[in-house]
Amino acid sequence: MNHVKALIIKFLMIAVVLLIILTGIYDVEFGDTLLISLVLTVLAYALGDLMIFRKTGDRNRDGAGRVDDDHTKRNAMATVSDIVLSFLVIWLMGEMLLADDPDLIQAAIISALVIGAGEWFFHKYLDKSVFPEKGHNVGNTNNR
Repeated sequence: MNHVKALIIKFLMIAVVLLIILTGIYDVEFGDTLLISLVLTVLAYALGDLMIFRKTGDRNRDGAGRVDDDHTKRNAMATVSDIVLSFLVIWLMGEMLLADDPDLIQAAIISALVIGAGEWFFHKYLDKSVFPEKGHNVGNTNNR
């Protein structure tokens, strides 16, 4: 159930960003924006969140018994991958759906950067609520 909630949150975040930027500023049709949002949500959750963010790094105990949290490294890697994936999906789907829009690359870059900023905070939510084995409530490092 946590994954469904995370997907809904991610879709809403991406849809709001794309509706403001693509539809509000660049006059992309509402339906096209929602389709791009849906495809981007599924791809970014599967690739960026489940594969890169969840699988990268680990929480280890150092020699003094303290937990070494590499959340920042995992978050940075996943956020950069989300920005690149967002740009590619928006640009390529825009090429297929929109008729020769000269501002498409600019819209894709701006959208990807704003989505990336939101992803930074979304990954913090994932650590706390969806992937507790990687997050802050890890007491036992054997629960992978």
